[in-house]
Amino acid sequence: MKKVERINILMRYINNRANFTISEIMEEFNISRSTAIRDIREIETMGVPLVAEVGRDGGYFVMHNSVLPAVRFTDNEVKALFIAFMATRNEQLPYLKSRQSLTEKLLGLISENQQDDLVLLNQILLFEGTNPNNPDLLELSDLPHPLLEKLIQILLVDRYLLINVKEEKTIKSYQIFLLNLYNEKGLWLIEGFDLEEEKNFIFPVDQLEDVKTFSMKKRLSKKKILEKLSKQEEMINLIVEFGSKAIAQFRKYHPLKVTISYTNPYQSTAILKTFVDVNKPEELEEIINWLLFLGEDVKIMEMPEEVLGGLQERLNLYCT
Repeated sequence: MKKVERINILMRYINNRANFTISEIMEEFNISRSTAIRDIREIETMGVPLVAEVGRDGGYFVMHNSVLPAVRFTDNEVKALFIAFMATRNEQLPYLKSRQSLTEKLLGLISENQQDDLVLLNQILLFEGTNPNNPDLLELSDLPHPLLEKLIQILLVDRYLLINVKEEKTIKSYQIFLLNLYNEKGLWLIEGFDLEEEKNFIFPVDQLEDVKTFSMKKRLSKKKILEKLSKQEEMINLIVEFGSKAIAQFRKYHPLKVTISYTNPYQSTAILKTFVDVNKPEELEEIINWLLFLGEDVKIMEMPEEVLGGLQERLNLYCT
């Protein structure tokens, strides 16, 4: 790491801590004691008001009620931020309304030469969803689901949620522990643990009607939830490999609790592992219909006898 980059990072490191020691700096940046001391002295000459504490547990801290120097970005850091903005400006991301003000603040922190570089990059680089005739025209005009930002704000406080989900023509309520909130192929998905049925399930944020925290006498701890999920994974009885055609079918329709894992960087092959409760006729029928819907570009690695029997029975009906 170059000295200028190290000094910049070290300033942010100091700014984010109440106090620090020479040993911590040496370990964090993998530098010698003499280099750490020189860097700290250089930061002090730049106007950072550091106070040294003597004694066995002594170290440094920033003087209270003091203003730190403005953050400085390296050329590569500026380009990294700008390209990240360009690559995501046409995507349905939360807090889109704040992007413009954030962009203006970032531009105010960089030099004129750095700004000229960004203007040139904006003229040359095009990303998926960009109109080549007018790069400033956003082809994706709709914002993400209005409840997405609310969901993020709530889960930062509490991951035990009461959610209302639109399923066909009805609204259903679930008490869940939110495991993950992620974006896949432009679709925001919630992965949660159903605290009543004690099973994992996935559904699109677009189906969310309302979300709020809930209180209960005795909450199932995160540790217990992960233990139950681990035991459920041991019960997996359906494993299917997907080719590209089957993946295309999967994207058109799949049961909400089922997801796939891609097995190569080009996302042309994937694998599905799940548990099918053969004692539930509706679930069994849904899985049979869905496997037929996927088509021939699948390879069955493991399957319950009840599912196999149902598939054979259905195929026999088609052949007669």
